[in-house]
Amino acid sequence: MVPALPVECEDFLTWLTVERGRAKNTISAYRRDLTAYVGWLQTRQTTVLTVDETTLTEWVGEMRAGGAAPASTARALAAVRQLHRFLVEEDVRTDDPTADVEAPRVPAGIPHPLSEADVSALIDAVHGNDPIARRDRAVLELLYATGMRVSELCGLSLSDVDNDDHLVRVFGKGSKERVVPFGGAAARALADWLSPLGRDAMVPGRWARRGDSEAVFLGVRGGRLGRQHAWIILRGYGDRIGLGDRLSPHVLRHSCATHLLDHGADLRIVQELLGHATISTTQIYTKVSQELMWEEYRTSHPRARLAVQR
Repeated sequence: MVPALPVECEDFLTWLTVERGRAKNTISAYRRDLTAYVGWLQTRQTTVLTVDETTLTEWVGEMRAGGAAPASTARALAAVRQLHRFLVEEDVRTDDPTADVEAPRVPAGIPHPLSEADVSALIDAVHGNDPIARRDRAVLELLYATGMRVSELCGLSLSDVDNDDHLVRVFGKGSKERVVPFGGAAARALADWLSPLGRDAMVPGRWARRGDSEAVFLGVRGGRLGRQHAWIILRGYGDRIGLGDRLSPHVLRHSCATHLLDHGADLRIVQELLGHATISTTQIYTKVSQELMWEEYRTSHPRARLAVQR
């Protein structure tokens, strides 16, 4: 039986939503981590009000011993840290038992972008001009053109898109707004999708949910396209051309950022386009470009391998 969250945790989640403006998906992730944490505390006959540092260290150790990835453990601990800091700030507790609990080291991951040729092949895998094909082509083109997250794309409303000036308003993490340009290929794909032969043909006789009528992208039943469905679309075309194992939900976002930098885009401009809070997050893509550069050099320069062998 899943334990109910205590009032202290619910107050914390409300604070994150109202005061900090955290996104719905972020709150859901926090709720899952806190629910698991509270359930584990119950097995130790303690609560968020009485748990101590020793017990918290044991909790982290059990997650790691149970095979949880370092990133998953670090994420759960981050949620619990914020909870206990909140309890101290609200005078619910006088101490923070997480203060000296060591988080697992998470290896710095480097995104794996597709090559420009692979991106073209992925988009070209969409055949036909029926409404589904028009939608799927617009989804792939817009993801690659803007570098937006899949969740951001699914959240787009018709009023967010200016296809005349090639601009789209995106609401990112924490509902932060940014305006992102897109090029001619995405504009053509969007125009085809937003035509009577595209989106209009998928409009249901009656909208099932409030707000679906404003959605840019629709599912086969006429509701707003969901993140899972968008990922299935991406993976499906990847499988057609043999890229399935190399795809992730963010692969076109990674590819957009890497290709922009490869072609000389300023790092801070890419930061703004992707909606990164700090430049350090965007800098990971410079590492990707350097890796690609060295790989190209090693395979192309006639004396590169000779130099390595010495």
